[in-house]
Amino acid sequence: MPKTLINGVNLYYEVHGRGFPLVWSHEFAGDYRSWKTQVEFFQRRYRVITYNARGYPPSDVPMDLSLYTQEKAVEDLRGLLDHLSIAQAHVGGFSMGGSVALNFGLAYPQMARSLIVAGAGTGSADPELFRRGLEEIAHRLETEGMPSMADYLHGPHRVQLLHKNPKAWRELSRHFSEHSNRGMALTLRGIQGGRPSIFELEAKLRTLDVPVLLMVGDEDDPCLEPSVFMKRCIPRSGLAVFPRTGHTINLEDPRFFNQTVLGFLKAVEADNWAKRAAGIASASLVTRSGRIAGVAAPPERSESAGNSVPSNS
Repeated sequence: MPKTLINGVNLYYEVHGRGFPLVWSHEFAGDYRSWKTQVEFFQRRYRVITYNARGYPPSDVPMDLSLYTQEKAVEDLRGLLDHLSIAQAHVGGFSMGGSVALNFGLAYPQMARSLIVAGAGTGSADPELFRRGLEEIAHRLETEGMPSMADYLHGPHRVQLLHKNPKAWRELSRHFSEHSNRGMALTLRGIQGGRPSIFELEAKLRTLDVPVLLMVGDEDDPCLEPSVFMKRCIPRSGLAVFPRTGHTINLEDPRFFNQTVLGFLKAVEADNWAKRAAGIASASLVTRSGRIAGVAAPPERSESAGNSVPSNS
């Protein structure tokens, strides 16, 4: 199994196909195997790279919490691309991996031909509540092991996969149960608990000049508002909302996911993914405050919306 030493940690990775590089970063509950259907589809025209983050065997599982930060996750991705002599790639990720892809693009925009950010932003509405929930889960992982996570994939934003694709749900569940409980706990506390919320990134998002595809399921409540926010901030972004879909959008409907990504990549490669046109403000029925003339303002959003004990990452 190919491994390489990156930033003091051995990372497992796989490379399939030939062509322009396309790298995928996985979510908390998944690993490199979660991208199986994407590898099979995209390897026909791209050099597809998948890998396991630190904390996910067969990659190393360091036991020092300080070695788990989103900045280190970004640097691990950078180091892997350097190891493979890749100067630029399409960089994609889902959930935790979507945050890694996004922050990679913010840190190294010259290395990102495009960004694919799927199901990202859980915990952004109330970071402190989110972190408390993460701590509860991390404590269970340390004291009870992976069996304590038996109900995790039955959460309200993940159960859709069980109903729509039971085989994929069982496979994800089996892979999840094989993870390191210590690696999971450290990942929760260090990477997810330490990362900034999407809303804190506003200034950086507005200056990001990279084509971005945002994707989210319409039943993935914790990620809906952050996805719309990113769409409004990132100049060259597009937002695809998958109907009747929860968190694991690449597994629930892989054909739709793959075709959506492929259409985006083709547009980018044809230089047909420009900034949003400003239009003429005076020609709109919407006021400068963003409301339609004559329509009352919507009620304020609840600060705790989408931030109960998290089942997303």
